[in-house]
Amino acid sequence: MAENRRGCSGFWLLASVPYEPRTAWLFLLPVMAVLAAVTVFPILYSLYISFFSLKLTRPLRVPFVGLDNYAQVVADELFWVAVSRTVLFTVVSVVAVAVIGLLIALLLDQAFRGRRLLGALLLVPWAIPSVANGLMWKWIYESHYGALNGLLLQAGLIEHYLAWLGDPDKTLLLIANAFVWKEVPLAAILILVTMKAIPADLYKAATVDGANRLQRFVHVTLPSLRPGFMLVVVYVAMVAIRQFDLIFLLTEGGPAHASHVMSWQIYVETFRNLSFGTGAALSYILAIATFALAYFIIRALGQRL
Repeated sequence: MAENRRGCSGFWLLASVPYEPRTAWLFLLPVMAVLAAVTVFPILYSLYISFFSLKLTRPLRVPFVGLDNYAQVVADELFWVAVSRTVLFTVVSVVAVAVIGLLIALLLDQAFRGRRLLGALLLVPWAIPSVANGLMWKWIYESHYGALNGLLLQAGLIEHYLAWLGDPDKTLLLIANAFVWKEVPLAAILILVTMKAIPADLYKAATVDGANRLQRFVHVTLPSLRPGFMLVVVYVAMVAIRQFDLIFLLTEGGPAHASHVMSWQIYVETFRNLSFGTGAALSYILAIATFALAYFIIRALGQRL
């Protein structure tokens, strides 16, 4: 009993020690130092070199050029090609992911046998690493032994194998299809969670007012899904606008600049042309565009929440 009392008294003595912010900061300093070294410093340094003409072909001569790198990038016709391709890829991806994710969420919201198994299988595409996803779709689209050609040929829809990724009119949409396949599961789960949070009383009140199933969906379900849609649209847009893995693995910006998006131009300018100054300028233009897009989406959808 005495030992228990001493233990209890020791516990209360420890609990009564006043909280010291300096001690908390002392424990946080190592984490903050690591974050500063691997995150803050690269960001600030890349901003710094975007104002210099830094090229590895002449590393000893790095003149200060101010905003000339940004002006040079914007004046390049290929920059606007990359912007148009990026906008098209982002819009197609966001719309497709949102619509397909909504349809899957509506399906999983119904009670049927095997619903939980289907929900678990749904997460498989999202769990696949990006590189593995790109290699898988490269095999599917392959022009000589690809699965897509084999399937369509056996179904009688085509007469011979097609070079899917060799057609400039189809390339970007095919890459968007691979991107959508991976991102739809997360979108469906987010929309489904939002759907489950809708109060049942809203549907009962709408039913009492004489609303049919379609009217309940339009006037009750869709307005209540705005928070989930906002998360989906912001996430998918931010990932799509800087998508690089699929471009690199499937087409490397081709054919004929058909998939030359902003992220690919940054790679080409930095690691192929060895122009780190203009590459950093392109990176900051893309970063500003990404944050601006997220801001306007949140602003537009958030006003209605």
